[in-house]
Amino acid sequence: MLEITIPETELFDGVETFIPVKEQTLRLEHSLVSLSKWESKWHKPFLSKKRRTMEESIDYVRCMTLTQNVDPSVYRAITPEILREVEAYIDASMTATTFHNMKKSTASEPRVTAEIIYYWMICHGIPFECQKWHLNRLLTLINVCNAKSQKPQKIPRAEQIAYNKRLNAANKRKWNTRG
Repeated sequence: MLEITIPETELFDGVETFIPVKEQTLRLEHSLVSLSKWESKWHKPFLSKKRRTMEESIDYVRCMTLTQNVDPSVYRAITPEILREVEAYIDASMTATTFHNMKKSTASEPRVTAEIIYYWMICHGIPFECQKWHLNRLLTLINVCNAKSQKPQKIPRAEQIAYNKRLNAANKRKWNTRG
């Protein structure tokens, strides 16, 4: 969870009035729930390489907000600096788990949307309570489930022979033998 503070400020309505905005601390959660809310409004995948507009980014902050009874004008007072802080939180892995040699996604793969993630959760028997986890942590759990459920890949014969030769050579050096 991330807490951000929107400082007290005054906004101009563009015509004739200044709107006072009181300082407000927002508790935010980047989760499948917030992703689903945002996608239901914007009708496009959030997890996309395409950049979001300022309006879309601020609306995602609104979807992430756990704080109750927030004055809507508070969201208009979000600065680019605050958005950078939110983006850093969104990009944080929230786990120590890493993956190596993962294939890169291709254009032919389906776009990841909230419904796809819910499908993955159902396929792996991940409880729906996890929809409130930080999204990157949930996606890591899904990747772990994918990796653990796959059959071990057979090592090609030539690669196995090369590995055994290197291992035998290292053992000969270590034990000072000829074989």
